[in-house]
Amino acid sequence: MLFIKRIPRLLRWITSVLLIFVGVMGLLRLFFYWQYNPPGKSFSGGAILMGLRFDIKFAAIMAVTILVLCILPFLNPFKKPRAAIFWNFLVPLVFFLMLFVYAIDFFHYSYVQQRLNAAILSYFNDAAITLNMGLESYPVFRVSLLIIIAAVVFAFIFKKLLFHYQTQLVIDRRKGVGWYILFFLLFALGIFGKLGQFNLRWSDAFTLSDNFKANAALNPFQSFFSTLRYRDTRPDVNKVRQYYPIMADYLQVTHKDSTALNFTREYNYTAVENKPNVVLVICESFCMFRSTMSGNPLNTTPYFNELCEQGVFFNRCFTPSFPTARGVWATINSIPDVVGDNNRTASRNPEVVSQRPIVNAIKGYGKYYFIGGDPTWANIKGMLLNNIDSLRLYSQDDFEAPKVDVWGIDDKSLLLESNKILAKQQEPFFAVIQTADNHAPYTIPEKELASFKKINYPIDTLAKYGFESNDQFNAFRYTDYCFQLFMEAAKKEKYFSNTIFVFVGDHGVPGNVGQLYPESFSELSLTRSHVPLLFYAPQLLRPKLVEHVCSQIDVMPSLATLLKTSYSNTTMGQSLFDSSFIYRQNAFTVDHELHTIGMANNEYYYRKNMMTGKIDFASIQKDLPLLQNKTTDSIKNSLGKLADAYFHTSKYILYNNSKK
Repeated sequence: MLFIKRIPRLLRWITSVLLIFVGVMGLLRLFFYWQYNPPGKSFSGGAILMGLRFDIKFAAIMAVTILVLCILPFLNPFKKPRAAIFWNFLVPLVFFLMLFVYAIDFFHYSYVQQRLNAAILSYFNDAAITLNMGLESYPVFRVSLLIIIAAVVFAFIFKKLLFHYQTQLVIDRRKGVGWYILFFLLFALGIFGKLGQFNLRWSDAFTLSDNFKANAALNPFQSFFSTLRYRDTRPDVNKVRQYYPIMADYLQVTHKDSTALNFTREYNYTAVENKPNVVLVICESFCMFRSTMSGNPLNTTPYFNELCEQGVFFNRCFTPSFPTARGVWATINSIPDVVGDNNRTASRNPEVVSQRPIVNAIKGYGKYYFIGGDPTWANIKGMLLNNIDSLRLYSQDDFEAPKVDVWGIDDKSLLLESNKILAKQQEPFFAVIQTADNHAPYTIPEKELASFKKINYPIDTLAKYGFESNDQFNAFRYTDYCFQLFMEAAKKEKYFSNTIFVFVGDHGVPGNVGQLYPESFSELSLTRSHVPLLFYAPQLLRPKLVEHVCSQIDVMPSLATLLKTSYSNTTMGQSLFDSSFIYRQNAFTVDHELHTIGMANNEYYYRKNMMTGKIDFASIQKDLPLLQNKTTDSIKNSLGKLADAYFHTSKYILYNNSKK
């Protein structure tokens, strides 16, 4: 006890206030759990502990704020006793606001099954209706009375608490600088929330692999402020209804309903007994124009080119957007990420993170995701674990190989260690491997340079064929080298003969295509989207070169078809292998840096700047000037309407496709 009394009174008072706030928030979380827990769902200690960390984060922010303000002598109640008047007003006020926010949060969850988020601000557009609806639907007055009573009681407690510390004898009259430094660091640790590369974020709650547990772990302050910067990304339902006939026809919706905005399509197949495995490799920056498959004279991917000749290769696949977080999102969820900007990806948005990926329809499979780095980047971990049922996620700390750079272990180690894990599986598996080495800083481990020989070219030669440096060029070649080692290792395993391997770029990169493609690819930034897409299964698929346009979002529906898995498609993706319907040979693009949306078909590319309205329309087949006539005008208008329809519909589905 004497030891505790040596701690400066200010720090003890602040800590006591912090503990009261954390305790009350903890009780409110238990109440939330008791009130909204679905029938039959067991209690989750993990959700409560995760929630405790969020509560400590909020309380620690408040504690640091108090500590900083008390640097000013006139606000320090232990130097100026009259400062107690200020704190006896401010602390209870913050407590009252906290209770008020929690009440709104509970009502909000009861109404839309989501914790408090920035969408609530839209209700103020019809404030009178919202108020009346709330008064008629919820016990607003009774809850308000309880909040006022609780605020008054705790105002008295806070006042007594401060008076208690003010009147205590000072045991140690030294300034106690060390204590202040220690407590500041402890508060800072509480704000950061965990030990690791990234701080505690709302997305960590979604690693609990259960929507309700994730919501139970969040506190309303975390969820509200996390969604505040996404407020301008919400869909325009009127636009969605306007374009519904176009999109319903395009997606071939059987049961059209413009009122309910139904986009669901049902696909039924006769299941096969010998279930093929799947290995889907999402390839970092694997752009088409730098590869051997494009005819690039630098011959960067000779081995992958051989695989393409032996598989079903789509040489005109486009990703909806850039960068990696959006590419992973589109591949897994089969919906273009059309929200925000490059710092506001869908994976980072609490309102849309919950989706219904087609992979969940694939039953009887072990689900695996292998990534060589930290999966908490861009909330990829939370998105994956929350959306893919029973997923086993392997990341940098789960592999034997050491980290080589910021992206974790090198791709060779990632691929070979993943192969060893898959070779041990006794049940069919669906595995995703996400590579990273073909990305700055373009690290190639020294130990690999004995077998992988670097090649250097003059800078003008590199620039002519789409590269900026020899490091970048050799990293692209190293990707091909890693794929070769991986496939050679896989061929030695029993699972190989009954496995479909899929390789797709997460996105392309900007660059000069030279004579490899029409100038429109460079001028209209199509190089950022153009990637290889390969389905490789020598004993299951006949080799074929497919030259029509397709999209990255088509990967999952295509795999469901190949696996003969019946599924409900609530996404924007379409199967490339289902002959029972007509595949629409188009690819949608969105560039969040240039503020453009676009639509490509087999001959043309339409692009519109959402800020200025400027429209570009060009051939993607040849460099000849585009003739303006009735035919090209009709195609341009058609692609323009489809691009607008696709954009607004994608945004709507993102917000209305929550995992059930």
